[in-house]
Amino acid sequence: MSDAPFRLAPLDAMHDRAAFDSGSEPLNRYLREVVGQDVRRRVAACFVALAEGNRIAGYYTLASASVLLVDLPASTGKKLPRYPTVPAVRMGRLAVDQAFKGQGLGGALLADALDRAARAEIAAYALLVDAKDEAAAAFYRHHGFVALPDSPLNLFLPLAAIPPARNSPLSAS
Repeated sequence: MSDAPFRLAPLDAMHDRAAFDSGSEPLNRYLREVVGQDVRRRVAACFVALAEGNRIAGYYTLASASVLLVDLPASTGKKLPRYPTVPAVRMGRLAVDQAFKGQGLGGALLADALDRAARAEIAAYALLVDAKDEAAAAFYRHHGFVALPDSPLNLFLPLAAIPPARNSPLSAS
């Protein structure tokens, strides 16, 4: 039995998405109206943090991606094979309901996404994120992400640098 305050699960039709409010209408609308289609089409996977009563406290999405080798910092690119693109995983969305902000859930969801991407059986070099604004970019930089040289809101973190997740407020279901 876990004493974690949130339970992590893949999104399914039984989860009530209507009450979720991150304070960002695009992120709310995506969860309520679009993510189900993306999951069915296999273009994204969505994981939700569930609070007591199966309330969605937060969510994130993952999808396969690639990054152009020339877009990476030169010091990173010179250590990689000379293929035009480098395999990656993209975290397309990350949101926490306003009622659960300030509890470390955003960082815990990010850690889970990193751990999930690092454990995947299909190789990927990095987790990519597209920050919606400078505040989001600062959140990712705080967690070790590096901005692409020509695009400060597009950041990456090499998955080889990810230690196994521990002491998370999330438990798997």
